[in-house]
Amino acid sequence: MTIVDFAPGGFRFIPAGFQFSSGVTALPGFAVHRVRFRSPVPLSQGFSTIEQFIRAAGRPPVSFCACELRSPAPFTDAGFRAFNESYVEPLRKWGLFDGNTNPVARSNVCAAIGPVAEPSFHAFAFTVPTPDAPPTFVISGSAEAREGKGSYQERTIRHGETDPDAMREKARFVVSEIERRLAVFDCGWADTTATQVYTVHDIHPFFADEIVRRGAAHGGLTWHLHRPPVLGLEFEMDCRSIALELVI
Repeated sequence: MTIVDFAPGGFRFIPAGFQFSSGVTALPGFAVHRVRFRSPVPLSQGFSTIEQFIRAAGRPPVSFCACELRSPAPFTDAGFRAFNESYVEPLRKWGLFDGNTNPVARSNVCAAIGPVAEPSFHAFAFTVPTPDAPPTFVISGSAEAREGKGSYQERTIRHGETDPDAMREKARFVVSEIERRLAVFDCGWADTTATQVYTVHDIHPFFADEIVRRGAAHGGLTWHLHRPPVLGLEFEMDCRSIALELVI
């Protein structure tokens, strides 16, 4: 993994493709702030609301560095690509997406109960000039699919299996992947302030060994009864280190 500076936005990122990056961290002299909506806001309205909020804070739209999305239900592979192609267009207008690489970190999950009617924003993050700020970062949501080419089914750990042993293996893979991303920023679980898990399956059989003992619940853990964004994926996690979080 490599790190790329995105100086206009005040952050660095781990490249992952056109739809999102694997994670972001603030450049020296900046800090990442997180803002959560009390209720999900549809994307079309959300982009406008986010731009107004960021500009009111005295920051340009290119300081938008991460977001957490909610979708109505898991996508097919083709449906997910179509969604991503639409999602990146506002980022292109903001000067974040260059047509190939997207620096913005992201999670996108689907509530099992009371889902949104259309893709929506749950939260977003942006950078703010902050002298002597400690490191702040957001690691994108990671599910149990290996990186690379091929369909999600081909790349998914124990695709179609949801028994306790399979879920343990999926969780082990996801935790290891997030650890790999954290290491790129010279960070670890001890640096996090929050970790989130997204699954509709029971995590208790492996929670102690695969999550707590590895330090992944260092700042506590929030379990959302949500599914990952693509059909066939069953377990996703993300994490962050952020000193200031707001709810609007």
